[in-house]
Amino acid sequence: MPELPEVEALAAYLRERAVGQQIKRIDVSAISVLKTFNPPVTAANGKLLTGTSRWGKFLDLELGDDLHLVIHLARAGWLHYRDNLPPAPLKPGKSPIALRVHLSDGSGFDLTEAGTQKKLAAYLVRDPKEVPGVARLGPDALSLSTQDLAELLKDKNQQLKGVLRDQQIMAGVGNAYSDEILHAAKLSPFMRADKLNAEQLERLHTAMGDILTDAVTRSVGQKAAELKGEKRAGMRVHGRAGQKCPVCGDVVREVSFADSSLQYCATCQTGGKPLADRRLSKLLR
Repeated sequence: MPELPEVEALAAYLRERAVGQQIKRIDVSAISVLKTFNPPVTAANGKLLTGTSRWGKFLDLELGDDLHLVIHLARAGWLHYRDNLPPAPLKPGKSPIALRVHLSDGSGFDLTEAGTQKKLAAYLVRDPKEVPGVARLGPDALSLSTQDLAELLKDKNQQLKGVLRDQQIMAGVGNAYSDEILHAAKLSPFMRADKLNAEQLERLHTAMGDILTDAVTRSVGQKAAELKGEKRAGMRVHGRAGQKCPVCGDVVREVSFADSSLQYCATCQTGGKPLADRRLSKLLR
């Protein structure tokens, strides 16, 4: 799933290549992708793409001074930019392309989604806050001071991993970067968020800033097609179960859930004790 650094990089990529172009038209080939109907998608035709920005993990394309195309790539979605797009309209159900944006110079981009869940979403709105997911977002993860973070966590009687991923608490961090942040902070993913002491809180804040800022720095300037590989290459524990921890050399371990998994280093994060299933683990400190 694209998270804060990748969405920031996509916004920068489109800012460099597409801002200043007019929207020629938008083709929708998967009805499930477009979540709004008023204004109609044809209202974007002829609009100038004036800017790009980010709301947590949402990408915001500013069309003229009164419309926004807001995109959430979800778990399996991606954006593919092309210098030359085929002019023919898309045929529904004939490819993984769910939506295509044609620009006035012949370039444009496709939104695609792998798998069968169909959670890729696009919204054509007059204000980004009309998008329910945007309206519910907590403060951006990179905007938080240590004190801000302390205030957010103080009443959260939940496991730290889940709190970091909750977009209504803080926006932008997902499954991958939460693993990386917790590893860098030397904190158990099962630790209760409201039990961090001052030193642990400082470590968490520092790790969050360092991990996300480094990932943004590495990602911005990359081509859209290269961002997934850049993200994987920068991971130290996420997606690396069975490999050696680059800090201590212990084996990176994994806890699996119904629809996701987490990776961690027991030596770095849990005092050498392997984590059990989240429902059974006693490692809350």
